[in-house]
Amino acid sequence: MDLAEIVKDITQMPNENVVVGFETSDDGGVFRLTDDLNLVQTADFITPVIDDPFLFGKVAAANSLSDIYAMGGRPLTALNLCCFPSRGIDKQFLAEILRGGLETLNQAGAVLLGGHTVKDDELKYGLAVTGIAKTSEIKRNSTAQAGDILVLTKLIGTGVIVHGKKLGLISDEIVRKVCLNMARLNEVASRLMVEYNASAATDISGFGLAEHAWEVARASKVGIRLYANEIPHYPESLDMIAKGVRMGMTESNQQAVGDNIEFEEGISPVMQELFFDPQTSGGLFISISKERAESLLNALHQQGVKEAKIIGEVFGSEKPKIEVVGGKIKN
Repeated sequence: MDLAEIVKDITQMPNENVVVGFETSDDGGVFRLTDDLNLVQTADFITPVIDDPFLFGKVAAANSLSDIYAMGGRPLTALNLCCFPSRGIDKQFLAEILRGGLETLNQAGAVLLGGHTVKDDELKYGLAVTGIAKTSEIKRNSTAQAGDILVLTKLIGTGVIVHGKKLGLISDEIVRKVCLNMARLNEVASRLMVEYNASAATDISGFGLAEHAWEVARASKVGIRLYANEIPHYPESLDMIAKGVRMGMTESNQQAVGDNIEFEEGISPVMQELFFDPQTSGGLFISISKERAESLLNALHQQGVKEAKIIGEVFGSEKPKIEVVGGKIKN
């Protein structure tokens, strides 16, 4: 469903305190409270990515919190969003989901204030999260600058790995390893990108790397060049794609980007498809000046974000676009 098409003719009353609305498809909305302090709000929920209810709760909570971190904010409060079947699932199973979500909220220093539950045939869980951000620390997806370097802080390929497990093509051990990584908060990456004054940021989630990069390019009116050989990914993800594993959202992600992305000759179809694989609780996609990029990367590695890599660069372009090339990025 194309929500942008649905809401395109809906206008809301203007408000001078809206700092970031939905016009650029950013990760969260930002509302000015004072000259230096802003409210950041977001909501997200997902279907299960693993049979372990506690770990699923942790992943879902981390996924919801990620939008606040992508905006440069700090989460304060949250509300549970629960779509639970009325029969067929043990109540203790549902309680474990909520317990996992609460543990991740506690880890983030946020407070659970309540929530809302509806009956649904398909189980879903997530959070509505409220945070704060200083005006000088807000990160948008619309402010990437030509000459910036692009950093990605987590591996991609979660979608096909989770789906591969449902098809019996991948082990429980690998899926658990991937889900533990999904459950890792983007708090450190967020704090460091603010400290090193990144130009722009977003997180990589259901739209996949290509579409989220396209949102940044389009909103910032720039070109983005990504280096296929530098993209951090789970090795098993390429194996799953090669075996024909494909998420339902992959095609819609490809259609959303359309001909605004160009792959250099020689990049395999399997690697190309990885760019559109929908992610859950993915890393931050950070645009930062060339002068500060290496310092940010070193700080990320030193503070435990070991998977972070420089994956591309921003360049001036009359028409926003994405280029995916082979080779290595030049320092």
